[in-house]
Amino acid sequence: QPRSPCCCLAWTLLIGTMNSLVFLLNLLLMFVIFTVVLLPTIVVVYFGFQCHSQVLHSSARYCKSILDDNSSSALIILGFVIMSPLLVVAMAIYCSLARRLQLLVCFQPYSLALYKGGRCCQPGQGALCCARGCSRQLKAWV
Repeated sequence: QPRSPCCCLAWTLLIGTMNSLVFLLNLLLMFVIFTVVLLPTIVVVYFGFQCHSQVLHSSARYCKSILDDNSSSALIILGFVIMSPLLVVAMAIYCSLARRLQLLVCFQPYSLALYKGGRCCQPGQGALCCARGCSRQLKAWV
């Protein structure tokens, strides 16, 4: 049965806020995972650019004694070469974690704001949130 206009507006704001929080949680989780996994690439490329004479040419001791232009170029190339497999690893970790935590099931449809009804997931079904029609067929992946 349809909700009243005030109730519909309140539920729309609640569902919009909840969906925004779930989106921000997904974004934060993705940022943390990609930062941790891509840290070796970030470090290698940073030192390569920092010690190259035509880019930043730092006066740090390790740049003068250990890294010359050829080794700095090698670090830059190595960093960009190892970036591709690490991106795949980071995406696999994020997808696995999102699937295990069932984060994509937590997004709520706005039809819950328009009509009364819908059922919440049972605690035994493993979902972290309240989802309408929480059956195996409606999940993002099995």
